[in-house]
Amino acid sequence: MLSAFVRAFRTPDLRRKLLFTISIMVIFRVGSFIPTPGVDYGNVQQCVASMDGTNDLLGLVNLFSGGALLQLSVFALGIMPYITASIITQLLRVVIPRFEALHKEGQQGTAQLTQYTRYMTIGLAILQSTTVITVARNNLLFPECPVPLIPDDSVATIVLMVITMTAGTALIMWLGELISERGIGNGMSLLIFTSIAATFPGAMWSIAGGENGLTNFVIVMLVILLVIALVVFVEQSQRRIPVQYAKRMVGRKMYGGSSTYIPIKINMAGIIPVIFASSLLAIPGLAAQFGDQTAGWVIWLSTYVAAPEAPLHIALYLVLIIFFAYFYTAITFNPDEVADNMKKYGGFIPGIRAGRPTAEYLDYVISRITAPGSVYLAFVALIPLLVFIWLGVGANIPFGGASILIVVGVGLETVKQIESQLQQRHYEGFLR
Repeated sequence: MLSAFVRAFRTPDLRRKLLFTISIMVIFRVGSFIPTPGVDYGNVQQCVASMDGTNDLLGLVNLFSGGALLQLSVFALGIMPYITASIITQLLRVVIPRFEALHKEGQQGTAQLTQYTRYMTIGLAILQSTTVITVARNNLLFPECPVPLIPDDSVATIVLMVITMTAGTALIMWLGELISERGIGNGMSLLIFTSIAATFPGAMWSIAGGENGLTNFVIVMLVILLVIALVVFVEQSQRRIPVQYAKRMVGRKMYGGSSTYIPIKINMAGIIPVIFASSLLAIPGLAAQFGDQTAGWVIWLSTYVAAPEAPLHIALYLVLIIFFAYFYTAITFNPDEVADNMKKYGGFIPGIRAGRPTAEYLDYVISRITAPGSVYLAFVALIPLLVFIWLGVGANIPFGGASILIVVGVGLETVKQIESQLQQRHYEGFLR
């Protein structure tokens, strides 16, 4: 990996792309520390310093914003509205025929879906910024902090804050698209990588400086290294279904007769099931915060559902991850569509008839390969979380093993893109 980066910096075109990408990432991090107008920055820093923890939903958003949410900065929402909008757009393809038709139209239809995603991102940013400001005004962002975060809560100030946070989300979306167009690609994922990686040094430093710091630090590092090795091994693994294309005559030329394969990853759903499961499990805790703290249902939710160490919470987390792994895979991979495309171009799986039998075979393979994939996702998400809870440092590593999964996955994809661009620019001729 390091050799690929060294060779990339030796290539002028790639060097410009890498430096442009790094500069955008720096701008993204700088914006995470610029306070939103109307926020008392000194009080925010005082509350952050005295913070013991936050609820899971706000912790999830804070993770994807690189810590900007708790700072109430202009980039407080981070990339989360865009991620949510992209997931909603994919889900709407199942229920809205127009979206599915646009998806099949190729580049022009994809561009239209991207435009819809942008509009939806702005709408979600307005909704989420209003929620964050309301939480901050009601002293729910830092429940134990006595100083006000927003001293002037007039309507004009609140509207200005909503506009600023929404504009910050739009700017982040634009920066991500700039990286995809003029940088090394995969812009949104790289911004997520930057947000999550920025929280690791502070988390590891807090572990090393706590009680039994050296022992806990060594154990946490070993767990992280084991999870990274597992993620690299599984994410690089795939089931290759062979496909044979029959020969056909077009005019006087013969086409086809080639062999290829359909690569099916063990984890086709990516990190989406973990995000869905964490978001759903965070809702009871958020509802309990707004309720009467002495009520029976609030105490039960806080003790048995919202608490990360509760057995019911862990069991629900496991079941939800497996469920959403199957659910999202079924949405993103359509065996009937793949079988129809293969039949249209004269392709077939050896030993399987074209058409409906091919779709049934693909569905059979997907349903069985998703089983170990979902268990792998649950293992990656739960094992680090259980270890951190056992060590008493659960709040210091936000989102557990899922953050490691994102960082490693984006890192592998980025290295692949750099290597592919290097291969396009460096090749050996027939004569030396």
